[in-house]
Amino acid sequence: MIVNKFVNVRRMKTFRLMAPLVLFFALFLTSFSTSLGQTVEAENNFAQCKACHTIGGGRLVGPDLKGIPDKYPQAWLIKFIQNSQAMVKSGDKRAVKIFNEYNKIPMPSHNLTDAQVKDILLYIKNDGKLPAGVSAKKTSLKTAVAAAAAPTQINQEDRFFKQKREETRNLSISALVFGILLMLSIVDLIFTHYLKFKWIHYIIILIAIWILSEWTWDFTTSLGRQQNYQPDQPIWFSHKVHAGQNQINCEYCHFTAETSMHAGIPPASVCMNCHSVVKKGKLTGTKEIAKIYTAIKEKKPIQWVKVDNLPDFVYFNHEQHVKVGKIDCKQCHGDVAKMDQVAEVHQLSMGWCLSCHRKHKVQFNSNKFYEAYKKLHKELNAGKIDKVTVTMVGGEDCAKCHY
Repeated sequence: MIVNKFVNVRRMKTFRLMAPLVLFFALFLTSFSTSLGQTVEAENNFAQCKACHTIGGGRLVGPDLKGIPDKYPQAWLIKFIQNSQAMVKSGDKRAVKIFNEYNKIPMPSHNLTDAQVKDILLYIKNDGKLPAGVSAKKTSLKTAVAAAAAPTQINQEDRFFKQKREETRNLSISALVFGILLMLSIVDLIFTHYLKFKWIHYIIILIAIWILSEWTWDFTTSLGRQQNYQPDQPIWFSHKVHAGQNQINCEYCHFTAETSMHAGIPPASVCMNCHSVVKKGKLTGTKEIAKIYTAIKEKKPIQWVKVDNLPDFVYFNHEQHVKVGKIDCKQCHGDVAKMDQVAEVHQLSMGWCLSCHRKHKVQFNSNKFYEAYKKLHKELNAGKIDKVTVTMVGGEDCAKCHY
């Protein structure tokens, strides 16, 4: 009994001595494993996050990331960081809540692997520090911001619009030249007779008639239209960077498209949601972004130049097309996410609009407005027609667009 009691006392003393040591080594190994899993690239990969986030420095455009790795499941964070907008569109409750809380500013998609995102999460968990003795080439906030705001060189779309405008201008010059030659040929053929070979006159006259006919057709069919119109703006603004690279939704800036006749132009205060942090571009430096600050300081609106124009006698309602018709913006405006400088892509002619009205399917069953069209409902239910187009509900009536 005495021996057993002695052994138990010895065990208790040993346990009391070893417990703190075991706890210390457990904490050490946990900390070590966290650092061990973090690579040197973590800091460089996190640089693209710095434009909108801090780690313990408070809220910027997006939330403060301190404590985020422990707040949400890792698998969810990986998906959210890689493509947050896809999760918002799918109706993920957490993603939608964050999106709404931070003024519906979309976070750009990131081409990062699962391993790279985990690496960034470890970096955040370590308060933005690399393991001891490890250093990485730092990408500063200014560099990250410049990369995010970097305008690109003239792209294929801009080159296409420039080429089309040059073709129109060259045709006008050719028409002018051959118009003069036509008059000279006719005068010489009838009166002066300087050229002895009449066939030269006939060739010039035929070519002139052909070119003048082409120019006349081009000029008359473009009256009231501005296809390929690409005006310079007061601020060098790239839709390719904003809508393409950063995937900012069209309606974040043009926020009245679903509720008004006009899509609306964003005030400078909307620009400042991001440009309170993003203050420098790669090619334009601070020059262009500084104009936003000047506009706010002087309390003057930025004089943006309208690109897509319709004649005054045409009525067009954005709400009717965007909200009710579910028309995608690029169907009329082209893929602006690929344009540095926006241009009017389509003719926006009556024929072009009517062609769409004849093909586009109306949201017939989901919209109570169309309940009055009982005959079409019967034909649709009976299988006589497979869809209802805009034309079938008055899309070709003159008074719909002209009154």
